[in-house]
Amino acid sequence: MTVNLFGPKVTFAYNTVIRSHASFSPSLVISLFSNMRRAGVSPDHYTFPFVLKACSRLQTGQDLHSLITKLGLDSNVYVQNALINLYGCHGLVDVAFKVFDEMRVRDLVSWSSMIASLANNGFAREGLGLFRRMKFDGNVKPDVGTMLSVISAISKLGSLKWCSWVDSYISRNNLDLTVPLGTALIDMYSRCGSVDDSIKVFDKMPERNVLTWSALINGLGVHGRSKEALRMFYEMKKTNLQPDHITFNGVLVACSHGGLVDDGWQVFKSIKNEYGIEPTIEHYGCMVDLLGRAGKLHEAFEFIERMPLKQNAIIWRTLLGACVNHKNLELAKEVKGKIYLLETDHDGDYVLLSNAYGEVGRFIEKANIRTSMHDKRISKKPGYSMLNVDEEIHEFVSGDSSHPKSQEIRKFLVHLVNSLRVEGYAPSTANVFHDIEEEEKEHSLSYHSEKLAVAFALLSFKDMRTIRIMKNVRICRDCHSFMKYVSSNFDKKIIVRDRNRFHHFSNGRCSCHDYW
Repeated sequence: MTVNLFGPKVTFAYNTVIRSHASFSPSLVISLFSNMRRAGVSPDHYTFPFVLKACSRLQTGQDLHSLITKLGLDSNVYVQNALINLYGCHGLVDVAFKVFDEMRVRDLVSWSSMIASLANNGFAREGLGLFRRMKFDGNVKPDVGTMLSVISAISKLGSLKWCSWVDSYISRNNLDLTVPLGTALIDMYSRCGSVDDSIKVFDKMPERNVLTWSALINGLGVHGRSKEALRMFYEMKKTNLQPDHITFNGVLVACSHGGLVDDGWQVFKSIKNEYGIEPTIEHYGCMVDLLGRAGKLHEAFEFIERMPLKQNAIIWRTLLGACVNHKNLELAKEVKGKIYLLETDHDGDYVLLSNAYGEVGRFIEKANIRTSMHDKRISKKPGYSMLNVDEEIHEFVSGDSSHPKSQEIRKFLVHLVNSLRVEGYAPSTANVFHDIEEEEKEHSLSYHSEKLAVAFALLSFKDMRTIRIMKNVRICRDCHSFMKYVSSNFDKKIIVRDRNRFHHFSNGRCSCHDYW
């Protein structure tokens, strides 16, 4: 694009063009800014917010801070707000907070940008703390944008208590339940384990768009309510809203978790045939997961081989997991070979194949994989679980003893496992990674992170009716069985959010119906 500028110092003209392209053409904005500097045109406090916005999207621009300071614009609130956003997008939260902390005057954007920077970079609790500080400051009143940042922080924490609080706060302050706000609340409740509350928000919304429906469909799917998710998909179609790739991804995930193979095929084919949209690699991955979970392993293999998109390691890894679950060792080895051609030395692939050997009792091959991992210096990612109680996070790592009550928890857990044996619980040791004696295998299983978390909850919070756990990896078969027995024998509800979905344990049963 060529900009015809009349005169060397027409800052206003440059600002106008830069502002008009900041949202959808960041590369052009950077180019325009460079032209501006070369032409000797001095940028002002209107220039930098839009230039920094473009830089945030391109992961560049940190060197502009020194220029801003040199030009004496570093105390301008609009420029400072843009710097907070820039550093937040770059993951430099400490620098963003330094800018925020040094501000003499802060407006609503200042607070909202800093809260978002914290929430988006793994400091959700600090983001909520800053929101509290903002309320006590008294000079600014939160708007929808602020609340979206707060909701994002709560979603990452997984705290249902905070969910109820922010929902009530929005009502008390008469904030309109806009489409973005309602959609964020639906997603928040789902991520924090209460899809029923997501439905309540959905029903209250005066207006909905495709993202709103997609958030609810996805929430129902990951909570094991697959048929409801499918019904909502068809209800959405009646409103004449056009599903997008996110919608299709959500409904295919729901079909996968519910074993709805025929429905999944129908939805997948409709993406192109009915809506003229080319399926993405994520949609193909959902179909592989759907077929794999249903035991249609060879059909899934052929589906991958025929797909028009370039295959990646993730889609083959999905099938590898299914091969292990269905104990098809020969196909698992073939799939592992496919993955190796695309991505070598991923710890999960070795662990999955090791598990496959363990399932069929071939412990020599299992030991060989362990040796191979050791030789290649590949370590297994440790599993950890987080328990949120009264706004305090308790973290447990598999096999770790760093928790202050570690000895007490372990002693109680041994007692707990022994008492559940009487009720019929039998530890499933096939997938213990190390080739060791059976007693040692059971000992290893006993200290999985979610078991430590549950033991701690039973020991320390006896009146807690619902135990909520967030886990970074997929729950193993033994822990899944363990949770069912605990829920039955202690009359507790246990909700485990693992890497793939939610498991709701109650009265000895799980919401996944053991199809996971």
